Formats: sequence, C-alpha cells, structure tokens
Amino acid sequence: MSRRHHDETHEHDRGLSYDLPVLARRRMIRLMAGASLIPLVGCSTDDTSAGSSSPSSASSPTECATIPDETAGPYPGDGSNGVNVLKESGVVRSDITSSFGDSAGGTAEGVPLAITLTVVDAASGCGTPKQGAAVYLWHCDRDGNYSLYSEGVTDENYLRGVQETDDKGQVTFRSIFPACYPGRWPHIHFEVYGSLDDATAATSITNTSQLALPKDVCDTVYATDGYSQSVQNLGQLSLETDNIFSDGHDQQLATVTGSAEKGYTATLTVPV
Repeated sequence: MSRRHHDETHEHDRGLSYDLPVLARRRMIRLMAGASLIPLVGCSTDDTSAGSSSPSSASSPTECATIPDETAGPYPGDGSNGVNVLKESGVVRSDITSSFGDSAGGTAEGVPLAITLTVVDAASGCGTPKQGAAVYLWHCDRDGNYSLYSEGVTDENYLRGVQETDDKGQVTFRSIFPACYPGRWPHIHFEVYGSLDDATAATSITNTSQLALPKDVCDTVYATDGYSQSVQNLGQLSLETDNIFSDGHDQQLATVTGSAEKGYTATLTVPV
C-alpha cells in the first residue's frame, strides 16, 4: 500500500493544525453539556444503542445532543479541497459501489455494506425526523484509497453519493465495507445538508461527522479475501487512540448486523 494514498493517516486528515481546533471545540461542547447535566451518550436515558436507527419517542430536548462535528478529511470531494463531485449529474443515488458519469466506470469490490442513517431534530429531543434533508456520504475502498484523490483511482468517483431523507428521516446507501489504513479507525464520512438542492449545489452544510465501525465486525470482514492489509493496521489501533474518536464515540459507533457471506447493515441515528 502506497504511503501516498494515506495523507489522511499521516497528516491526521487535514493535519493537526486543522484537527486540533475541531477536537478542542468538541471537548468544550462536552464540558458545557456536562455542566448543564445534558447526557452526551444518546438521544434518551433509555437508549442503550448509540447506533440505533430509530429515535426514541420518549426523548426530550434536554436529552439529545447533536452529532459531534468532525473533519471532512483531505478527500471530501465537495469542492472544499479541489474536485467537486456534488455538482455532477448522477451523484444522487443509493448504490454507490460503482463510478458514474464521465468517470472511468470502475466498481469497488468488497464485503457488501448497507449504511442507513436516520437524521433527527436534536432540538425536539431526537423525536422528530428531518424529512427533506440531504446526506452526502463517502469513504475509502477495500485498499484504503479514496476515489478522485488517491493514486490509481483519480478517474473514479465510486463510494460517493447523495440522498434526500424520507418521511422517517432516513437514507440508505448500498456500498462495501471500507478498509482500515494506518493511523485511522475504520470509518465513514458524511455531511448533512438542509435540502437536496443545498447538497447538489455544495452549499450550506449543517453538520459534518464520521461513523465508526465496531471492532468485532471489522475483525470478521478483514479476515476475508482482499482485506489482508487491514488486519495489521487495525491491530495497531483502538477507538481510544484514534485521533478522531478518542474523545468519545458513543454517538458515532454504528450498530452493525449481518454476515461477511451475505453482507452487513450499519445503522446510526444522526441528531442535527
């Protein structure tokens, strides 16, 4: 695996100069929330699964924290760092495994993964779905490469897509399980926009965050063909030492079900 493929690893996404202010803001938010007796571990005191895709109807506004803000990394593809895939025809789609438009037309191989995000209104205690919002989601491939940026896949735009939330506040992307590359816990990036028009115009991002994948599932997936490089990389990491998730990951750790043979489904509630 080329070191050139992983600037996000060695520069910690956009570099410590970018990430440290983000992490500092998150820690300040958590300190302020703690002083106000606002739990940060879910959307209600009865919620035992931070990755549940169904918001609790028993929540109140004081029991729901917004999803933590995270760096978009050096490979966002949203126009903030070079190329802008959001303005390309075809980016609004549910199956993101293949490239589209004028790309090279490649398909990302790997264990199937469906990703369901439920976007909810934090101000209402996570009880109100955000219908008509939009989510832009992207992640690396089985080799740890990011389309549009990494050497060898700059002509591809797979593993990137946008969807509008339905009446349940949900979007589901059909994808593949991402790799673990040196220095970063297995993760998926996403941006939330107020509307589909905002997303495809690449304007007015309301939230930028990352989803973490659970270790037991990662261990199982990385034991399959094509993921061998991820085994050693994961063995050198933990959620507690990852530079993004080290200050708390309860709201970002997805619930994952399924099998390596039939594919997995990852679910996460995203309060905004």
